[in-house]
Amino acid sequence: MTNIKLLNPVSPVWREVIKESEYNLSPDAVNPDAIIVRSADMHAYDLEKEVLAVARAGVGVNNIPLDDYAEKGVVVFNSPGANANAVKELVIAGLLLASRDIVGGSAWAENLKGEGENVEKLVEKGKKAFVGPEIQGKTLGVIGLGAIGLLVANAAAALGMEVMGYDPYISVDHAWMLSRAVKHAKSEEEVIENADYITVHVPLNPETKGKFNKDVLSRMKKGACLLNFARGELCVADDIIEALASGQLRKYVCDFPTEKLLGVKGAVCLPHIGASTPESEDNCVRMVAKQVDAYLKTGAIENSVNYPAADPGRVTCPRIIVLHKNVPNVVSSITSLISARNINIENMLNKSRGKYAYTCLDVDTALDESVQKEIAALDTVYRVRVIQA
Repeated sequence: MTNIKLLNPVSPVWREVIKESEYNLSPDAVNPDAIIVRSADMHAYDLEKEVLAVARAGVGVNNIPLDDYAEKGVVVFNSPGANANAVKELVIAGLLLASRDIVGGSAWAENLKGEGENVEKLVEKGKKAFVGPEIQGKTLGVIGLGAIGLLVANAAAALGMEVMGYDPYISVDHAWMLSRAVKHAKSEEEVIENADYITVHVPLNPETKGKFNKDVLSRMKKGACLLNFARGELCVADDIIEALASGQLRKYVCDFPTEKLLGVKGAVCLPHIGASTPESEDNCVRMVAKQVDAYLKTGAIENSVNYPAADPGRVTCPRIIVLHKNVPNVVSSITSLISARNINIENMLNKSRGKYAYTCLDVDTALDESVQKEIAALDTVYRVRVIQA
């Protein structure tokens, strides 16, 4: 039986995807072939040498050392799009929180407890302090049209907003799924300068960290609102606070509370609940269970964040999977070792992504451990495994 270690509790829906008779999923799994994780920090985790794959039941992978694992021959998966609808719904709620002072009004109303028959009069007198505009007819700028941004753009258009989206890397599939009512902006600058509300849906990396800083905020329409349900570090907290104080920014709604932002007038901080729905958690577990099952059984890679996508198909003969450096002559070194044993290569698949590459070889002869050891001994190779037909 194949062991999969759970570093966090996950939904039992994995049983809908993979056979319980084939897998032991447990937090106590010994010598695991794979690990499923949600929020546990793996940077200090003592990774078992048997682990072939780590699957994040979610999108963000900041809790996983991607390069370190890649160089150990461990493929890291995530579940993009599985929580997209959950986040989309919260972003729409965020638009309303940014527009109408719902949070402030609710807190004020709670404080009327004990006023007895005066509550109704006090409400009528005080409600004008919480007036806010409608979102219909206002312009929403969506930066990043991936799985979440796409749904947000379409939903906002359906609510009567004027929507402009920007994403230089939009996929063909997402472009087809985008509502015709959504205007595709020619530049990020066009969105920043013209939107009444901006919602950001881009990954956090060295290029995007601190993306919304003093300079960008100063170029937004005065009194615009910024929504951040992607990653807190995309925005510079001190610059957000300054923009709120000056009125340059009317509201900042985010899913990432920090000590600096809590209690700041105009900042609405939610407790990182974008993907916190039972449906989202189920979707994530279904997706990663399917990915891990396919990789362990056939070597197929889908939605990896450190190795290239690859699908070698059904296993019909002995298969060699090699994870290696993306440098010249690696494939020829591998094939030379195989040919020297008079083994014929029937099919070959080679894919690369940045520094890392994947090679799959289907051969006509059953393989012994010595071949695997010879390939593994190459200084350009991270991991070799053989899947028998």
